[in-house]
Amino acid sequence: MLVLVVQVLLGFDYRAVFESSFESLPLSLQYTKLGSLAAQLLVLGLLLAIPSYHRLVEDGENTEAFCVVIRKLMTWSLPPFALSLGGEFAVPGYKLFGLVGGICSGVGASAIAYFFWHIFPIFSRRKGTEQSMNKKESVSLTDKIKQTLTESRVVLPGTQALLGFQLITFLTQSFEKLPYDLKIAHSLALTFTGISAILLMTPPAYHRIAEAGEASAHFHRLASRFLVAAMVFLALGLTVDFYVVLAKVTQSLFWATIFSASALLLLYGFWFVYPLVARRRRS
Repeated sequence: MLVLVVQVLLGFDYRAVFESSFESLPLSLQYTKLGSLAAQLLVLGLLLAIPSYHRLVEDGENTEAFCVVIRKLMTWSLPPFALSLGGEFAVPGYKLFGLVGGICSGVGASAIAYFFWHIFPIFSRRKGTEQSMNKKESVSLTDKIKQTLTESRVVLPGTQALLGFQLITFLTQSFEKLPYDLKIAHSLALTFTGISAILLMTPPAYHRIAEAGEASAHFHRLASRFLVAAMVFLALGLTVDFYVVLAKVTQSLFWATIFSASALLLLYGFWFVYPLVARRRRS
């Protein structure tokens, strides 16, 4: 549920930069939108680390250790998500009520979100819920395949939202004003996202055509690999277009390169380095 909201906001923020009215916003609000977009990338990196960890470390099994990982990643993702939501509400607040209204709308949205998402659950948490991390729930092959396809559906909306933004951007006037190298970068990001979408949609097609809908260990391994491979290209698509957005707003290729490269390292770190290190420690 959290991932779906983040992915919708992410697609909207990528698109908003190319709207004609975006340039009429004060520079402070333009950078607020960039900060909101960066926070959403951080949140997406944290949340999508969950299916990646489940595939690379747990091999689809349900363990107490995995439940702890889910709780930690969700807890870490909530504060930047609340800040991002405040940045989103600051723009309509400014449009309707001016600078003070924008500040109040942004701060209020962040405060309310953080209270209900983080503070309220902490104070409502019951004692004695911590359990041993050594327990492992046996998962049938059929359930493993269902979980794999479910996790693919969690990743897919982000790819769809980004793909829709990338395709429609070619028809905007703002795109025509971009330097040629940024147009090529955007096309490259579209290619990466398209590959990610193709990889994510391959397992269900393979399951119907090659496996006739039957559950097999081979298909479980294959679907897991396609999911991880799709996330490799999704990270590239997200960060290359982040570079385009940063370069357009800041007019600085240097800072756009630094921040987009940092975003790529962050996504790869959460999605691949962290799970692989955890798997190595466990083995």
